[in-house]
Amino acid sequence: MGGERVNAHALWVYAHPRPGSLNATLREAGVARLRADGWSVDVADLYAEGFDPILVEEGGADVRAEQRRLLAADLVVLQFPLWWYGPPAMLKGWIDRVFERGFAYDVPDPVTGRNRKYGDGGLAGRRALAVVTAGDRANSISPRGISGDVEDLFWTLLHGTFWYTGMEALAPHLVTDVHGIDAVGARRLAANLAERLGTVATEAPIPYLPMTDEFYDHSIALHPHVAAGLSGGPAHRRPS
Repeated sequence: MGGERVNAHALWVYAHPRPGSLNATLREAGVARLRADGWSVDVADLYAEGFDPILVEEGGADVRAEQRRLLAADLVVLQFPLWWYGPPAMLKGWIDRVFERGFAYDVPDPVTGRNRKYGDGGLAGRRALAVVTAGDRANSISPRGISGDVEDLFWTLLHGTFWYTGMEALAPHLVTDVHGIDAVGARRLAANLAERLGTVATEAPIPYLPMTDEFYDHSIALHPHVAAGLSGGPAHRRPS
């Protein structure tokens, strides 16, 4: 059953090298669900499209093309397998090259002249979702798990890339314990992702604090009275 109909556009950035993988099954189900709910979807299959992830010099026609794809999107989905606690080099390189200064961050505010970032970057007005597969068991990625809490594990992507460039970061869609998954299991996981995407336009994002004088001092550290007693990632979220 479809979710609420929307009239919006999504960019689905896919970074997995094997066409027959579990990730491919998840992508197909996710894209199909968005389209069924009224989204138009542009799939950027980085390996299949032969994107060059190596940053040597800034700019280039391929970078400008990817930036146009980003600017057209209301929702940005980054899908990747978790390798060494981060995305594959292909996706990391796509971010390195495409999220340029002056485009995605450090965009001057025409009124104040201050560079816009952390909640007000060049990609403000968009939502961002990470869809990630991992071999770890579910409990290993938890507040007391050996790999850490999911939002701490993905802090650099959620806060340091999505929020830094102005996008609202949604809680990651993490699929764990994927090694040896069979066809029945793959269909179940695909259905779970499709269900999640049914509310992607309306679910509450992670409530990160904006980089404003209300919360941060001129050294870009929290004022002492803000989130008193907290440190790390939780200190940079609005209280629930």
